[in-house]
Amino acid sequence: MVALIVVALIVVRPGTSRVAHPSLLSDSPRDGSESALLLRGETRAARITGFPQRLNPFTELPQLIVLGIESSCDETGLALYCTSRGLLSHALHSQVDLHTDYGGVVPELASRDHVRRITPLLVEVLARAQMKRTDIDAIAFTEGPGLAGALLVGTAFAHGLGMALDVPVIGIHHLEGHLLSPLLADPPPEFPFVALLVSGGHTQLMHVAGVGRYTLLGETVDDAAGEAFDKTAKLLGLGYPGGPALSRLAATGTPGRFRLPRPKIASGDLDFSFSGLKTAVLTASRQAPLDDASRADLAAEFQAAVVEVLVTKSLAAAAQTGATRLVVAGGVGANVQLRASLTTGAAAKGIQVYYPDLAFCTDNGAMIAFAGAMRLALATPAGAFGVRPRWDLGSVLPAA
Repeated sequence: MVALIVVALIVVRPGTSRVAHPSLLSDSPRDGSESALLLRGETRAARITGFPQRLNPFTELPQLIVLGIESSCDETGLALYCTSRGLLSHALHSQVDLHTDYGGVVPELASRDHVRRITPLLVEVLARAQMKRTDIDAIAFTEGPGLAGALLVGTAFAHGLGMALDVPVIGIHHLEGHLLSPLLADPPPEFPFVALLVSGGHTQLMHVAGVGRYTLLGETVDDAAGEAFDKTAKLLGLGYPGGPALSRLAATGTPGRFRLPRPKIASGDLDFSFSGLKTAVLTASRQAPLDDASRADLAAEFQAAVVEVLVTKSLAAAAQTGATRLVVAGGVGANVQLRASLTTGAAAKGIQVYYPDLAFCTDNGAMIAFAGAMRLALATPAGAFGVRPRWDLGSVLPAA
């Protein structure tokens, strides 16, 4: 813990003692710019009405440049987002090579690597955007959920840099970042929409009416879809990370040779279950030795089963809520078969599907910078220093 705090404090200017918090910003901005006045008591954002339904919440605001920091697990991501110009730059370091020998993420190694990477990445995003540290108006960081040690690195760095620059710092829910990431696309979806959040740790269907206005429609009762991909990949003898490896193998196989169940596809609710599907793969693999072609066919059938369930439940959620827009977020959202099947199924029902760019499907700083800008535009106050390894998205308060 002490080491992490030291990492943050090395960026503090000598003589700086004021904690970066919106309520502490003086009436006289540090640089004389209008954007520095954004988070005073009489914020211009407070005069915007009907924000959750607006496509662009920043049209009436001065320019605000937000640094986003993501460090919740095994990827270090930083980005700069401008409320008037959009995404300025982003950089990401993946720890896949670091954890490959262990077959999964080692939390202590992940934390140490975040410490090594975060400062060089800040230098990189500033250089790409042709900006200086003093051009940053606010900092958003992933507060949770995630690995406690990994979160602490980003949190300590954000607060230390915020204190050094005398700018507000705001913690962001990791899943809120994913939910809002498709808004970085061109064109972005308008609120409201149904979101399929599908990753290694989460599989949820949400109705999104606006920033912070999230209604849980359904979720997995056991394994997440991405987790099922990883575990099934291990059963088939594939390397780490298992999900992408299984998808590549599935592309060479033919579904149908093996028949796997479609769990809860006709349950009448919007919940998911994937642990039984993984067990079905194990049973099929033990019935007879698998050659390369059989492994590919089994992988293809597994992927087809997961995709069919995800598509069926997503379209049911849209029908139940009357939504005409469907958003996909999370790492599994990069799956080619899922995108193709969902787009085709949705088009038949008059539903438009939005996906984030492939670079923003996995964890990244851009989604945190954008979510931070959305929150700061509505003058949501920043919290105290801390992390939330377990944090229910339903507890995130609506922006007001």
